[in-house]
Amino acid sequence: MKLLLKENVDGLGDCGDEVEVKDGYGRNYLVPKGLAIQATPKNLKQFNHQKSIVQGRLRKAKVGAEEKALEISKIICSITKKIGDQGKLFGSVTAQDIADVLHGKGISVDRRKIQLDEPIKTLGEFKAPYKLHPEVIAQINVVVVAENPPPVKAPETTPEKSEDESTTETA
Repeated sequence: MKLLLKENVDGLGDCGDEVEVKDGYGRNYLVPKGLAIQATPKNLKQFNHQKSIVQGRLRKAKVGAEEKALEISKIICSITKKIGDQGKLFGSVTAQDIADVLHGKGISVDRRKIQLDEPIKTLGEFKAPYKLHPEVIAQINVVVVAENPPPVKAPETTPEKSEDESTTETA
């Protein structure tokens, strides 16, 4: 039995493939589950038409994702965090913090698509990848700055002896 796959089937083929299977497998499993249709000339023509429509939508989605990636990459996401005496952050910067700052700047992002390997725990500049589309990944510029800079200690100086003090000691 010749079938046209409507979805990817493990061990058999990918969506759009024309496959030859045993009659029982096709009739009792693939067709009832909606995974395949019979490979008639009418179904092939209809499937190819639907496939071209879907591909057009995917192209439009990719172009839209690329435009949004350019918009996101131009923005600097500045996050202010408290730091301790040794310059270490209290807590860390997470994907949720980055998403909140971008939302405040008028860009809506899904925090689950921000791909931080681990939360940011130091001050500085970082790049956070944001997956907009399977083929488009934007780089979010993240700058972590200190809310309360640590106090600068003045160098300790020993009082110098003046010339008057040194002459009185020898006498």
